[in-house]
Amino acid sequence: MNCPFCGFNDSKVIDSRDVNDGIRRRRQCLRCDLRFTTYERLQRASLFVIKKDNRREEFNREKLLSGIRKACDKRPLDGGAVDKLVDEIEGELYQMGHAEVPSAHVGDLVMAKLKKLDHIAYLRFASVYREFEDITTLKEEVDSLANHAPAPSADQLPLFKQDELPVQLQTRRRAKR
Repeated sequence: MNCPFCGFNDSKVIDSRDVNDGIRRRRQCLRCDLRFTTYERLQRASLFVIKKDNRREEFNREKLLSGIRKACDKRPLDGGAVDKLVDEIEGELYQMGHAEVPSAHVGDLVMAKLKKLDHIAYLRFASVYREFEDITTLKEEVDSLANHAPAPSADQLPLFKQDELPVQLQTRRRAKR
């Protein structure tokens, strides 16, 4: 391991700890005596994602994490909820045992997990993933979610406030007359 400060190629390990899916090591350079941290993570066999246009792209965890973080931006979620979600999705993809996975399968996994985690994040992701072309399609998805989705978890904000929903429906009915 090269020292990030002086570039020397030898260091000693001062401390090692297990972290989520790897090992965190605290190291000290044998030349400059400065300390730095490294993370070791098991590198799995290559997994390729087959895109809609039949291109093959190596699975990129950071790309998946970035997309899900955008969907979950400013949502009241636990600190590690997004990382845990990505870990679950990545684990499921590797457990399939295939070298190639269609991007649609990855998107469907994300949609299913986000639907359980947070309805607003789900709608944000769905609007990009399903490429809604007009407001009507988006409205249909929201209505479907409001009518057929199981009750959100206790820590999730409601899609509609219970006392506002009948008022909105009454307003729509009056407007149609």
